[in-house]
Amino acid sequence: MRNAEFNNPRLTEVYDAECLWGRDDEFFLAFVNETPGSKVLDLGCGTGRVTLAIAAAGHHVTGVDPAGASLDRARTKPGSELVQWIEGVAADLPDSAFDVAVMTAHVSQFLDDDEFLDTMKHLSRVLVPGGRLIFDSRDPSYRVWEAWNPKDSAHQVTLGDGDTVGIWTEVTAVEDERVDFTHHYVWPDGDELVSDASLYFRSAKTIHRLLVEAGLVVGKVRGGWNGEAVGEGDGEFIVAATLPGA
Repeated sequence: MRNAEFNNPRLTEVYDAECLWGRDDEFFLAFVNETPGSKVLDLGCGTGRVTLAIAAAGHHVTGVDPAGASLDRARTKPGSELVQWIEGVAADLPDSAFDVAVMTAHVSQFLDDDEFLDTMKHLSRVLVPGGRLIFDSRDPSYRVWEAWNPKDSAHQVTLGDGDTVGIWTEVTAVEDERVDFTHHYVWPDGDELVSDASLYFRSAKTIHRLLVEAGLVVGKVRGGWNGEAVGEGDGEFIVAATLPGA
């Protein structure tokens, strides 16, 4: 199943057990908190880990995701009533509705260049003048997909019911900036689910060009979650941009 880790209810539970709060989440929360009490869009919010933390910090938050199973799980969590959850994409949102937009957990990389540009154009539309955007994208020069193989990627996570799920990844194709891969999930009884996906590893130059074409002003690009320069941090492009006109 394509992107089953977000669309299969069993795998959304695995996702939450595997993807715990980290330095990246702290970074995004701190960025949002620079505008106290703001109207925030979490685009590609998934199961709501960052979304709920932003709401708990006193912001007015809308979490948007096309994966209904992920949103169903998000709605079960404490504090979910503070968030407006929308199953959809940026095109479904009203004009000039948000002070800040975030796209966390490399969600931007699930979009090809045309989809990325279209999404950024819609973010320009839904942000207020002077509104801010932050997102992350892996630096392709680090070639992290080379470790996405059965040996190096194999690990286990324990679910709330005590089941331990074995997880491993295999890359199935690499073509230009696109990497195709499959996640494998195996339960103790031998039951296995798979999730096929593609990520796009854009260069900093391409990201900059597409943001400018979408009408955004590109700000600082960091390479790590402690504010390091590109090439000196965690193998990231952490991109901040602003909608002009304030």
